[in-house]
Amino acid sequence: MTDHQERDTPWRLCWPTAQGRVTRARLKTHPEDFRVDETLDRDTLMGHAGEHVCLYLEKTGDNTEYVARQLARIAGCRPLDIGFCGLKDRHAVTRQWFSLHRPGREGEDPDLVAAVASHWPVLAQGRAVRKLRRGEHAGNRFVIVLRDIEGDRAAIEEALNTLGRRGAPNYFGPQRFGHQGSNLTRALALDPDALKRRRGSSRNRRDKTHSERVMYFSAARAWLFNEVLAARVEAGHWDRCLEGEPAPPERAPTGPLWGDGGTLAEGPQGELERAVVARHPGFERLFSATRMAPERRPLVVRPEALAWRWREDAALEVEFRLRPGQYATTLLSDIFELEDMSLGRHNE
Repeated sequence: MTDHQERDTPWRLCWPTAQGRVTRARLKTHPEDFRVDETLDRDTLMGHAGEHVCLYLEKTGDNTEYVARQLARIAGCRPLDIGFCGLKDRHAVTRQWFSLHRPGREGEDPDLVAAVASHWPVLAQGRAVRKLRRGEHAGNRFVIVLRDIEGDRAAIEEALNTLGRRGAPNYFGPQRFGHQGSNLTRALALDPDALKRRRGSSRNRRDKTHSERVMYFSAARAWLFNEVLAARVEAGHWDRCLEGEPAPPERAPTGPLWGDGGTLAEGPQGELERAVVARHPGFERLFSATRMAPERRPLVVRPEALAWRWREDAALEVEFRLRPGQYATTLLSDIFELEDMSLGRHNE
């Protein structure tokens, strides 16, 4: 496939499931149908001293980046001085931690908390010696209500039991790739030399154009991972290690986050991963021209403490915990064909 053909071909944004979907359901009919509680290791990260104020907020109808910008305005600091561990959905009720760089201003904390509380409920607070960073939370707890479910309840519960025991393919969610894969199309147009020139400069890291390049680059990396995982789902060995696996400590199967040099896998597994990426020469060239090292990501997302109950309104309430970087909708999509009712509200 040529680069021109690759741009003109619609991107695959729906990948094969392990179980095969057994029913349909509506997701996010109301914001309260999708609840997320971020879990932070407070003993490790937080105490009563440090330069960063940490606030645990509940928000509805606001995405994480918007809240971070507003916190910077309220606190009188730069957006760069606001930290958080992960992006949370706008059309949901979410609880998450934010850090605000406020050195030497401990006496002003009560006034700051009061100002923030006029916008969002402040559920807890503390101070930390460093800024909260992406992915360093312990995980997320989800309580999700699925409505207008079609299908046999016994078959659905059997699929849920299998999901709890075996897990599901750990795909990146389609929202990462932009509308109809627009982030991927833009990634193909990136100038790798420009991306390298931007590294190492704190001023340039705040530049919007650079941030967009990083987002497109990340989307391409995630999409290649999904393509490799899809090939392994189709082959039936997505949930076990193959010969050539780089052997993580827990001996769990992983897939490539592509980089300069391609993949860390060897043998048959490395051959499979290189063959999949070779179908997309534009991306292959993009990564070979950067200095980003290859990394690995688990192929399996396995929910912790999975439980469910049928409600009186015939809706299904599902509860579980996931580790950072894992998607609740990816997990549920292994057995439910989900209709996201929030999509029509994105432009409201």
